[in-house]
Amino acid sequence: MSQESIPAAINLGEKLALFSEHWSPKIVAKMNDYYFKLVKVEGEFVWHSHPDTDEVFLVVQGEMRIDFRGGAVELKQGELLVVPRGADHRPCAERECQILLIEPVETINTGDAGGERTVIDLEWI
Repeated sequence: MSQESIPAAINLGEKLALFSEHWSPKIVAKMNDYYFKLVKVEGEFVWHSHPDTDEVFLVVQGEMRIDFRGGAVELKQGELLVVPRGADHRPCAERECQILLIEPVETINTGDAGGERTVIDLEWI
């Protein structure tokens, strides 16, 4: 392996310090056809689903809840949840929560719901 091909470590805390807006995912890495996205959340997001893919939420800092039509799952720092494809869900956080999302490159943050919180042109940080 040549010196040029050695990958650099990604410090999630440093990346999270680069932005303050909520519900605006930022790409920090790509693996095959998957993006790793950091996002800060606070309040309630929109109800939506992703008909063609599962979605991973990993809480980096804080606490959040993911509502499902039949109940909710509470997530604390260091915990993750795989939201199954097609499941209606709504991420929520009473206070700012910092999360890492792992999902296919073509995944739109608002899924099938669309609307004003849809982020089309994702930013790399």
